[in-house]
Amino acid sequence: MVSRVYYGKKKIAVDRLRFFIYEVALMFIFVFLLLIIPIFVVPLLINKESVLYGILFYGLRAIFIFIGIPLTLYLSNLIFESQKKQVIIDEDIPPSIGHLRLFKMTKKNYKYQILYGLLIFFLVFLPIDFFTYLLIPEMIEYQALALSLKNTNIYLVSSNYFVFLISVIIIQISVSIAEESISRGLIAKRGSEYFFIMSAVMISSIFFGLGHFAYFLDPVSRLYPFWYPFVWFLQALLIGIILSLFILKKKWIFPAIIAHTLNNIVAAHTIWSFIQENDFTLVALYLYCPLLVIGIVLLVWQFPKIKDGVNTGFQIFKTYFKIDEASEKTKGDKYFRYFIDIIMGILIFLMSMLVAI
Repeated sequence: MVSRVYYGKKKIAVDRLRFFIYEVALMFIFVFLLLIIPIFVVPLLINKESVLYGILFYGLRAIFIFIGIPLTLYLSNLIFESQKKQVIIDEDIPPSIGHLRLFKMTKKNYKYQILYGLLIFFLVFLPIDFFTYLLIPEMIEYQALALSLKNTNIYLVSSNYFVFLISVIIIQISVSIAEESISRGLIAKRGSEYFFIMSAVMISSIFFGLGHFAYFLDPVSRLYPFWYPFVWFLQALLIGIILSLFILKKKWIFPAIIAHTLNNIVAAHTIWSFIQENDFTLVALYLYCPLLVIGIVLLVWQFPKIKDGVNTGFQIFKTYFKIDEASEKTKGDKYFRYFIDIIMGILIFLMSMLVAI
């Protein structure tokens, strides 16, 4: 049987739909079935008003997602192997192994992985959050209301700092592992093996951004300007692009997890401090200012490495606005790719509601 060969708009659409059906949708369905366990079991073991509820729930969620993605890739390869070969011709290792290798940390590279994680946190995450809170002070109140009303985030309203600190560390490590495994580990990395690399970056980043924009649907959002969730979306979109480009270049996911975790812990401190009725000026002075100074020191110390990384990332990013010779012949094909990438980001986000809390 002669396999079909697609060109132009049809190839753009077919390649992305195959990726969505064979791996992304299958993963969300499989993980959803796994997450039924904590959804029903955790409330039976722990009261929803306990801080342990969120710790156990997010912890189990991260474990099931971490296990579920490589299992999905393995099963997908068994079921759809012949169909995948129409898109991915040569594959040196099984996709499940390729995914797990993102988590590999060796004696030779662990220092670099930690360093890159710190650089991404101090030079990307931290300034974005700080200036957002500084320029839009009500954003703290908005996030505090939107997040603290969830039973899984009850630790945010705890008056005991030790309880808050232990909870936020465990929960945010779990959240970062889960989100990075899906957004960058599966959608960006695996998507880049199906189609144009920058499309994989943009699709995963749009999906990541929409996950934050989803707070627009929260009734709390009716109390604030409609564009507040859009600011959240733009932040996540930009960060998603940077993290995806980094992971596709280095094939390391731990730096993204480290940076993501540290950012969430610092942001949680800002929200917790607000709930404890402390002014943001104190948080800025005693938390953000020292961290920003450390960021400046790291920038000066690692400037050549940072400059090279930014230049490389920017060059790759610019290719998104050029014709992809592997599948596009005209400008119309390129514009169609933009449209399909946005649709795919939205479609994956809608599918992700299966595993959303």
